[in-house]
Amino acid sequence: MINALLIFVLIVFIAIFWRWPDIQNAVWHRKYSDLLLSEQQHTLLLRAMPIYNKMTDAERAKLASHIVWFLNEKRFVGCDGLQLTEAMKLIIAADACLLVLNKPWPLYKNVKEILLYPSAYYAPQSSRDNAGLVSFHNTVRQGESWPGGTLVLSWHDVLEGNRLPSDGHNLVFHEFAHQLDQETGKTTGTPLLASQAKYQQWGRVFSRAFSQLKTHVAYSMPHVIHSYGATNEAEFFAVITETFLEKPADLRREDPEIYHLLVDFYQFDPIVWH
Repeated sequence: MINALLIFVLIVFIAIFWRWPDIQNAVWHRKYSDLLLSEQQHTLLLRAMPIYNKMTDAERAKLASHIVWFLNEKRFVGCDGLQLTEAMKLIIAADACLLVLNKPWPLYKNVKEILLYPSAYYAPQSSRDNAGLVSFHNTVRQGESWPGGTLVLSWHDVLEGNRLPSDGHNLVFHEFAHQLDQETGKTTGTPLLASQAKYQQWGRVFSRAFSQLKTHVAYSMPHVIHSYGATNEAEFFAVITETFLEKPADLRREDPEIYHLLVDFYQFDPIVWH
Protein backbone atom coordinates (compact mmCIF):
# COMPACT_ATOMS: atom_id res chain seq x y z
CA MET A 1 0.00 0.00 0.00
CA ILE A 2 2.78 2.40 0.97
CA ASN A 3 4.71 1.54 -2.19
CA ALA A 4 1.63 2.23 -4.32
CA LEU A 5 1.13 5.58 -2.57
CA LEU A 6 4.77 6.55 -3.12
CA ILE A 7 4.51 5.62 -6.79
CA PHE A 8 1.33 7.69 -7.10
CA VAL A 9 2.98 10.72 -5.41
CA LEU A 10 6.02 10.33 -7.67
CA ILE A 11 3.83 10.24 -10.79
CA VAL A 12 1.96 13.37 -9.64
CA PHE A 13 5.25 15.15 -8.91
CA ILE A 14 6.66 14.26 -12.34
CA ALA A 15 3.45 15.38 -14.03
CA ILE A 16 3.50 18.72 -12.20
CA PHE A 17 7.21 19.18 -12.92
CA TRP A 18 6.68 18.40 -16.61
CA ARG A 19 3.72 20.73 -16.90
CA TRP A 20 5.02 23.43 -14.55
CA PRO A 21 5.59 26.13 -17.22
CA ASP A 22 1.99 25.71 -18.42
CA ILE A 23 0.67 25.73 -14.85
CA GLN A 24 2.69 28.83 -13.99
CA ASN A 25 1.49 30.65 -17.11
CA ALA A 26 -2.12 29.77 -16.31
CA VAL A 27 -1.68 31.22 -12.81
CA TRP A 28 -0.11 34.40 -14.20
CA HIS A 29 -2.84 34.89 -16.78
CA ARG A 30 -5.53 34.45 -14.14
CA LYS A 31 -3.70 36.90 -11.90
CA TYR A 32 -2.76 39.61 -14.41
CA SER A 33 -5.03 39.31 -17.46
CA ASP A 34 -7.63 41.72 -16.06
CA LEU A 35 -5.07 44.28 -14.86
CA LEU A 36 -4.60 47.28 -17.12
CA LEU A 37 -2.39 50.33 -17.13
CA SER A 38 -4.17 53.37 -15.73
CA GLU A 39 -4.93 56.40 -17.87
CA GLN A 40 -2.22 58.24 -15.94
CA GLN A 41 0.35 55.53 -16.78
CA HIS A 42 -0.71 55.56 -20.43
CA THR A 43 -0.30 59.33 -20.57
CA LEU A 44 3.13 59.12 -18.95
CA LEU A 45 4.33 56.60 -21.54
CA LEU A 46 3.05 58.80 -24.37
CA ARG A 47 5.09 61.64 -22.95
CA ALA A 48 8.23 59.76 -21.92
CA MET A 49 8.59 56.98 -24.50
CA PRO A 50 8.61 58.21 -28.13
CA ILE A 51 8.28 54.71 -29.61
CA TYR A 52 5.05 54.19 -27.64
CA ASN A 53 3.48 57.04 -29.61
CA LYS A 54 4.13 55.22 -32.91
CA MET A 55 2.86 51.80 -31.86
CA THR A 56 -0.49 50.38 -32.95
CA ASP A 57 -3.25 49.87 -30.38
CA ALA A 58 -2.62 46.11 -30.50
CA GLU A 59 1.09 46.59 -29.85
CA ARG A 60 0.39 48.97 -26.97
CA ALA A 61 -2.02 46.47 -25.44
CA LYS A 62 0.58 43.70 -25.65
CA LEU A 63 3.26 45.97 -24.19
CA ALA A 64 0.92 47.03 -21.39
CA SER A 65 0.25 43.39 -20.51
CA HIS A 66 3.99 42.71 -20.31
CA ILE A 67 4.53 45.84 -18.20
CA VAL A 68 1.90 44.73 -15.69
CA TRP A 69 3.55 41.31 -15.41
CA PHE A 70 7.04 42.84 -15.12
CA LEU A 71 6.08 45.34 -12.41
CA ASN A 72 4.54 42.59 -10.32
CA GLU A 73 7.25 39.96 -10.81
CA LYS A 74 10.47 42.02 -10.57
CA ARG A 75 11.81 43.86 -7.54
CA PHE A 76 13.04 47.46 -7.76
CA VAL A 77 15.49 48.90 -5.22
CA GLY A 78 16.49 52.56 -4.90
CA CYS A 79 20.19 53.06 -4.16
CA ASP A 80 22.37 55.92 -2.92
CA GLY A 81 19.39 57.74 -1.40
CA LEU A 82 17.16 57.54 -4.50
CA GLN A 83 13.46 57.59 -3.66
CA LEU A 84 11.82 55.21 -6.11
CA THR A 85 8.54 56.28 -7.70
CA GLU A 86 5.98 54.31 -9.66
CA ALA A 87 6.79 56.47 -12.70
CA MET A 88 10.46 55.41 -12.58
CA LYS A 89 9.52 51.75 -12.45
CA LEU A 90 6.99 52.17 -15.25
CA ILE A 91 9.48 53.75 -17.68
CA ILE A 92 12.13 51.10 -17.01
CA ALA A 93 9.58 48.29 -17.34
CA ALA A 94 8.27 49.73 -20.62
CA ASP A 95 11.74 49.97 -22.19
CA ALA A 96 12.67 46.47 -20.99
CA CYS A 97 9.42 44.89 -22.16
CA LEU A 98 9.72 46.46 -25.61
CA LEU A 99 12.64 44.13 -26.37
CA VAL A 100 10.48 41.08 -25.61
CA LEU A 101 7.22 42.49 -27.00
CA ASN A 102 6.37 39.33 -28.94
CA LYS A 103 7.84 36.81 -26.52
CA PRO A 104 5.84 34.86 -23.91
CA TRP A 105 6.00 35.04 -20.12
CA PRO A 106 8.20 34.63 -18.16
CA LEU A 107 10.11 37.67 -19.39
CA TYR A 108 13.79 37.84 -18.47
CA LYS A 109 13.45 34.70 -16.40
CA ASN A 110 16.84 35.24 -14.70
CA VAL A 111 16.18 38.83 -13.62
CA LYS A 112 15.16 39.15 -9.99
CA GLU A 113 15.84 42.79 -9.12
CA ILE A 114 16.71 46.16 -10.63
CA LEU A 115 18.96 48.46 -8.60
CA LEU A 116 18.45 52.10 -9.53
CA TYR A 117 20.97 54.86 -8.76
CA PRO A 118 20.26 58.59 -9.21
CA SER A 119 23.07 58.92 -11.77
CA ALA A 120 26.38 57.32 -12.73
CA TYR A 121 27.92 55.51 -9.77
CA TYR A 122 31.23 54.06 -8.60
CA ALA A 123 31.75 50.30 -8.78
CA PRO A 124 34.78 48.34 -7.55
CA GLN A 125 36.89 46.68 -10.21
CA SER A 126 40.04 44.58 -10.18
CA SER A 127 42.62 44.14 -12.92
CA ARG A 128 45.72 42.00 -13.35
CA ASP A 129 48.87 43.29 -15.07
CA ASN A 130 51.40 41.31 -17.12
CA ALA A 131 53.38 40.51 -14.00
CA GLY A 132 50.34 38.95 -12.35
CA LEU A 133 49.81 41.75 -9.85
CA VAL A 134 46.18 42.47 -9.06
CA SER A 135 45.08 46.05 -8.46
CA PHE A 136 41.75 47.28 -7.14
CA HIS A 137 40.11 50.56 -8.10
CA ASN A 138 36.72 52.19 -8.59
CA THR A 139 35.23 52.88 -12.00
CA VAL A 140 32.31 55.12 -12.96
CA ARG A 141 29.45 53.19 -14.51
CA GLN A 142 26.00 53.90 -15.92
CA GLY A 143 24.71 50.37 -15.67
CA GLU A 144 25.56 46.70 -15.23
CA SER A 145 23.95 43.35 -15.93
CA TRP A 146 24.88 40.56 -13.57
CA PRO A 147 24.36 36.90 -14.55
CA GLY A 148 22.92 36.19 -11.09
CA GLY A 149 19.77 38.15 -11.89
CA THR A 150 20.55 41.73 -10.86
CA LEU A 151 20.52 44.77 -13.13
CA VAL A 152 22.00 48.11 -12.10
CA LEU A 153 20.87 51.32 -13.80
CA SER A 154 21.50 55.05 -13.55
CA TRP A 155 18.17 56.90 -13.56
CA HIS A 156 19.71 59.94 -15.25
CA ASP A 157 20.88 57.75 -18.13
CA VAL A 158 17.55 55.93 -18.33
CA LEU A 159 15.90 59.31 -18.91
CA GLU A 160 18.51 60.33 -21.47
CA GLY A 161 17.82 57.15 -23.43
CA ASN A 162 14.19 58.14 -23.87
CA ARG A 163 14.84 61.86 -24.30
CA LEU A 164 17.07 61.16 -27.31
CA PRO A 165 15.29 58.27 -29.05
CA SER A 166 17.34 58.29 -32.27
CA ASP A 167 20.94 58.64 -31.05
CA GLY A 168 21.60 54.91 -30.75
CA HIS A 169 22.01 54.98 -26.97
CA ASN A 170 19.49 53.54 -24.52
CA LEU A 171 20.78 52.16 -21.24
CA VAL A 172 17.75 49.94 -20.57
CA PHE A 173 17.90 48.37 -24.04
CA HIS A 174 21.62 47.79 -23.58
CA GLU A 175 21.53 46.14 -20.15
CA PHE A 176 18.46 44.03 -20.81
CA ALA A 177 20.00 42.83 -24.08
CA HIS A 178 22.84 41.53 -21.90
CA GLN A 179 20.24 39.62 -19.88
CA LEU A 180 18.86 38.02 -23.03
CA ASP A 181 22.42 37.05 -23.92
CA GLN A 182 23.00 35.61 -20.43
CA GLU A 183 19.96 33.33 -20.62
CA THR A 184 22.24 30.78 -22.28
CA GLY A 185 24.32 30.61 -19.10
CA LYS A 186 27.16 32.49 -20.77
CA THR A 187 27.79 36.04 -22.00
CA THR A 188 28.93 35.49 -25.57
CA GLY A 189 26.74 37.73 -27.72
CA THR A 190 24.62 34.76 -28.81
CA PRO A 191 21.18 34.59 -27.13
CA LEU A 192 18.90 31.56 -26.94
CA LEU A 193 17.77 30.61 -30.44
CA ALA A 194 15.13 28.22 -31.70
CA SER A 195 17.19 25.74 -33.71
CA GLN A 196 20.66 24.61 -34.70
CA ALA A 197 20.15 26.17 -38.12
CA LYS A 198 19.49 29.55 -36.50
CA TYR A 199 22.64 29.20 -34.37
CA GLN A 200 24.66 28.52 -37.52
CA GLN A 201 23.15 31.52 -39.29
CA TRP A 202 23.71 33.71 -36.23
CA GLY A 203 27.33 32.64 -35.94
CA ARG A 204 28.04 33.41 -39.57
CA VAL A 205 26.26 36.79 -39.78
CA PHE A 206 27.11 38.00 -36.28
CA SER A 207 30.82 37.16 -36.56
CA ARG A 208 31.08 38.88 -39.93
CA ALA A 209 29.32 42.03 -38.67
CA PHE A 210 31.43 42.13 -35.48
CA SER A 211 34.67 41.79 -37.44
CA GLN A 212 33.50 44.50 -39.82
CA LEU A 213 32.83 46.91 -36.95
CA LYS A 214 36.26 46.23 -35.43
CA THR A 215 37.86 46.99 -38.80
CA HIS A 216 35.86 50.20 -39.21
CA VAL A 217 36.81 51.34 -35.71
CA ALA A 218 40.51 50.45 -36.19
CA TYR A 219 40.74 52.42 -39.43
CA SER A 220 38.42 55.29 -38.39
CA MET A 221 35.92 54.35 -41.09
CA PRO A 222 32.29 55.52 -40.77
CA HIS A 223 29.88 53.13 -39.05
CA VAL A 224 26.36 53.43 -37.64
CA ILE A 225 26.99 51.04 -34.71
CA HIS A 226 28.69 52.74 -31.76
CA SER A 227 32.41 52.01 -31.39
CA TYR A 228 31.86 50.47 -27.94
CA GLY A 229 30.33 47.51 -29.75
CA ALA A 230 33.81 46.54 -30.92
CA THR A 231 34.87 45.77 -27.32
CA ASN A 232 33.78 42.13 -27.47
CA GLU A 233 30.94 39.97 -28.78
CA ALA A 234 28.72 40.53 -25.72
CA GLU A 235 28.98 44.31 -26.00
CA PHE A 236 28.43 44.09 -29.74
CA PHE A 237 25.08 42.36 -29.20
CA ALA A 238 23.99 44.93 -26.60
CA VAL A 239 25.12 47.91 -28.69
CA ILE A 240 23.64 46.64 -31.94
CA THR A 241 20.34 46.11 -30.11
CA GLU A 242 20.38 49.82 -29.24
CA THR A 243 21.15 50.66 -32.87
CA PHE A 244 18.45 48.30 -34.14
CA LEU A 245 15.79 50.02 -32.05
CA GLU A 246 16.94 53.63 -32.34
CA LYS A 247 18.53 53.79 -35.81
CA PRO A 248 16.78 51.02 -37.73
CA ALA A 249 16.84 52.67 -41.15
CA ASP A 250 20.56 53.45 -40.87
CA LEU A 251 21.38 49.91 -39.72
CA ARG A 252 19.27 48.32 -42.46
CA ARG A 253 21.00 50.48 -45.06
CA GLU A 254 24.50 49.72 -43.75
CA ASP A 255 24.04 46.01 -43.06
CA PRO A 256 20.70 44.53 -44.20
CA GLU A 257 21.81 40.99 -43.32
CA ILE A 258 22.40 41.67 -39.61
CA TYR A 259 19.29 43.85 -39.54
CA HIS A 260 17.04 41.03 -40.75
CA LEU A 261 18.77 38.64 -38.34
CA LEU A 262 17.71 40.92 -35.48
CA VAL A 263 14.17 41.26 -36.88
CA ASP A 264 13.96 37.47 -36.80
CA PHE A 265 15.27 37.26 -33.23
CA TYR A 266 13.25 40.09 -31.70
CA GLN A 267 10.15 39.25 -33.79
CA PHE A 268 9.37 42.83 -34.75
CA ASP A 269 10.60 45.45 -37.20
CA PRO A 270 11.26 48.76 -35.39
CA ILE A 271 11.46 50.77 -38.59
CA VAL A 272 7.67 51.21 -38.48
CA TRP A 273 8.06 53.13 -35.20
CA HIS A 274 10.30 55.80 -36.72
